[in-house]
Amino acid sequence: MNELLPIALEAATKAGQLIKDNFGSVKTVNEMKRRDVKLELDVRTQKLISDIILGHHPDHAILGEEEGDLGGNGDVEWIVDPIDGTVNYFYGIPHFCVSIGARVRESKEPLLGVIHDPMQNETWSVVKGGVPTLNGKPITVSSREQMSEAVVTIGFSKSKSALDAGFDRYRRISYEVFKTRMLGSAALALAYIACGRLDAYVEEQISLWDIAAGVMLVEAAGGKIITHPSTAKPGTMFICAWNGKVGIESYL
Repeated sequence: MNELLPIALEAATKAGQLIKDNFGSVKTVNEMKRRDVKLELDVRTQKLISDIILGHHPDHAILGEEEGDLGGNGDVEWIVDPIDGTVNYFYGIPHFCVSIGARVRESKEPLLGVIHDPMQNETWSVVKGGVPTLNGKPITVSSREQMSEAVVTIGFSKSKSALDAGFDRYRRISYEVFKTRMLGSAALALAYIACGRLDAYVEEQISLWDIAAGVMLVEAAGGKIITHPSTAKPGTMFICAWNGKVGIESYL
């Protein structure tokens, strides 16, 4: 699926430029919830990405956080998060990204993943059977093997049950690792594991569009992934991603 990668890169970089250009400006809020915010810019960025993809392949399907299902009934389904880390973005914290994945529609087999951080001008990408890269250079997960060496990011989700589970897990993990970090973007957490900056990431409640591209990056870079349906909210997932070496799975 190398022929799809330029489309994903075009969509991610143009979307990234749009959100970067609007960073720090007054935001139009479509919906404000407890521990979450939906921006008009999310919708506009999603449309830009969808228009680029469907402009090349109008038969392809798109599953996006902001627009639901779009496109046709073709063999390829794209999974899009236009701004992963929207709360960071809204509060002026420059840690967010565009996440675009693609998979075979029927089998769900991953085809590609692209994560673009416009503030750092960093782009991670991978295609099925290919080498994962950061700005075109090959990447791999860290070589750290001990929990005492590991830097781990823990995501705290939106519901009370997810928070409670996250607190319990954080207590178990934080005593064992070198440091913990709470960064606010699932996609960037996975990208950071893929290139060796972080050693593991755990979150109780996450959506497919948050992790579709990142899971493929981590696995291609030599890491491991555990996902299963979240007990906190139907339709979401629990995820643990790590470099495959530190043994975090025994603390879940």
